[in-house]
Amino acid sequence: MNTITTDPPTSPSKRTETGASKIIPPYPDSVPPSAVGVASVTQLAERLSEYLLPSDLKKIKEAYRFSDEMHLGQVRRSGEPYISHPIAVAEICAEWKLDAQAIMAALLHDVMEDQDVKKDELIERFGAPVASLVDGLSKLDKIEFQSQVEQQAENFRKMLLAMARDVRVILVKLADRLHNMRTLDAMALEKRRRIARETMDVYVPIAHRLGLNTIYRELQDLAFQHLYPVRYKTLSKAVRGARGNRREVVSKILESVKQTLKHAGLETEVSGREKNLYGIYRKMRNKHLSFSQVLDVYGFRVVVNSLPNCYVALGTLHGLFKPMPGKFKDYIAIPKLNGYQSLHTTLIGPYGTPVEFQIRTEEMNRVAEAGVAAHWLYKNDDIVLTDLQQRTHAWLQSLLDIQNQTGDASEFLEHVKVDLFPDSVYVFTPKSTIISLPRGATALDFAYTIHTDIGDHAVSARINHESVALKTELRNGDIVAIDVSDDARPTPNWLGYVRTGKARSAIRHHLRTINPTEAIELGYMLLEQALDALDISIQLPIAVSERLMNETGVKSLDELFADIGVGKRMAVLVARHILGLMELKSPDAANKIASREKKINPVTISGNESTSVQLASCCMPIPGDVLTGHLRRDQTLSVHTADCETAKRLRTKEPGRWIEVNWATEPNRRFESRIRVLVQNEKGALARIAAEIGESDSNIVHISMDESVTSDLTDLRFTIQVEDRIHLARLIRNVRSINGVARILRERSHDVRT
Repeated sequence: MNTITTDPPTSPSKRTETGASKIIPPYPDSVPPSAVGVASVTQLAERLSEYLLPSDLKKIKEAYRFSDEMHLGQVRRSGEPYISHPIAVAEICAEWKLDAQAIMAALLHDVMEDQDVKKDELIERFGAPVASLVDGLSKLDKIEFQSQVEQQAENFRKMLLAMARDVRVILVKLADRLHNMRTLDAMALEKRRRIARETMDVYVPIAHRLGLNTIYRELQDLAFQHLYPVRYKTLSKAVRGARGNRREVVSKILESVKQTLKHAGLETEVSGREKNLYGIYRKMRNKHLSFSQVLDVYGFRVVVNSLPNCYVALGTLHGLFKPMPGKFKDYIAIPKLNGYQSLHTTLIGPYGTPVEFQIRTEEMNRVAEAGVAAHWLYKNDDIVLTDLQQRTHAWLQSLLDIQNQTGDASEFLEHVKVDLFPDSVYVFTPKSTIISLPRGATALDFAYTIHTDIGDHAVSARINHESVALKTELRNGDIVAIDVSDDARPTPNWLGYVRTGKARSAIRHHLRTINPTEAIELGYMLLEQALDALDISIQLPIAVSERLMNETGVKSLDELFADIGVGKRMAVLVARHILGLMELKSPDAANKIASREKKINPVTISGNESTSVQLASCCMPIPGDVLTGHLRRDQTLSVHTADCETAKRLRTKEPGRWIEVNWATEPNRRFESRIRVLVQNEKGALARIAAEIGESDSNIVHISMDESVTSDLTDLRFTIQVEDRIHLARLIRNVRSINGVARILRERSHDVRT
């Protein structure tokens, strides 16, 4: 068989710092991030021979020969033989010094999907571990799905679960995605944008979560390049120009730092690095800055030989330049969720320029660049799991827990995405163990993070030794303890104030699986409480009970109680329905009903309720809107904006079936809204608007276009996802500033029957 030989690959992890006074850009000018060079199998073998045994190399060559045979005649869009791609993926894995099984899986990762090779054949030829890795990397193309979204969710679920069982799956998958992104130019424009968006939304967060910062930054820049090519080129040109303009300042800082640390008796390696392009772009966008206003394009890294010297170096630097107040972070004492450790400080350098320094040891530097892959580089079977490996293992185990509690692929992916957000809050157990949770997490999230049984039986919490409710939001540095009771059980209300995927899936799992008797008892208790607030006994008259069962479609009151107990119905809505059915025969019946209605607390919604609460499609309410609720006869609640025309029309027909509804303090998902844009009928108008919507941190769900209002104007309608009215207002303001936009407004109401 032929050996495919092209230029050697370029990867950030291979680039070496050639001098303490040299600035290292994310990618050298001579080799752009889209470099696509692929090593020959001979070069790959030479690299692998540096750390693998001859017996391992023999197995890898066998895997290569099999892959080459299976892909014979197959070519990539670029025209290269397809085998060049598996070799390139294996080359990236070799840079992490992954073991022989992972390298074999990298070479074989497409044979099941593309060539219909069966798992049993791989087991027979290469062993069960390799076959399992390849199977975890293969997509589910052979299964029919209801939609592309469902198929994509199921693909991600399979990949993430395989990763949970063996982290090498995601390492090979990230190497696969990295090489595909480096060679994306060969794809059609639409496909490039889709793959780039998928990379930014899923693979970049996973790389960050696993501490693979080198790949994390490169994937960010590559996705940025294909999502916004004009902005990428403009910013790249500006950064290259700034290198010459700022070289004198940077050299002066480096020389001062080197001399000062040397005089302090510290053995250090000091280097300067450009921030990656997407990082610069994100700062410009979030803070509304021009490139010339972004002063900290360069960061400086100080690597010392021991942990105590990190703090000695910090004090020395603070003596050289004045630190900026509030710009110091100690990630050594409290590491990031992905295991990253370093001291961060921002100093006022020469000419008033803010300069960011990172101070860390050599081991911290390895972990900062390679993350969870770092332990393959320096593996020792006699060493216990590092803190990073323990954290990663705990997160991967939580994926299996969520899977065991979730049946739907989309729901599973929804839970996992919540935990991929890097913005975290750090709290302590009473024994001073650090727990990292998503921003906005509550004491109940903490309980489920410790253990599912603790969450299921939680009754209250103690934060900093003070008793608080389980829905209390946690803050950095809180010391949290959970009080439990054997009699406590999850209730549907808990779904409204948890943020972590593990907590949400565990609560839903419990509600789905509690035995019928327990569900009936819980539903009875919840309805009794709701009726008690209205001065109504749960012992209903026979006529009311019969009408209630008839209108709700249940065969017995026990079935109704069970629905409430498992979260299918809201007790407060059933209680309000019962109030409307009560036949008060006294002369002042209307006054009594009105008096009871005043005792009804507004229904609070967060967006995570079950199907018993539906946001009306006619007006698409979002947080910040004034709400009203239509209690349907099937006891579901349709939530409208107070000024919705459809709601006004329905209220005249059924005035007694409307209740007050409020938003929760912090709804924890995004909501759909409609905007209408009147735009000049010119080339590129739609693309500019769509790009600005994306830049405003919103997602487009649907686009429609009406016939031209005039020969010069076109009417565009977008369904988008936003956080609240403030987010929507900011988006509208940004779109309005685009040249060619004549008018933009939120569509408040469509004539939709509910």
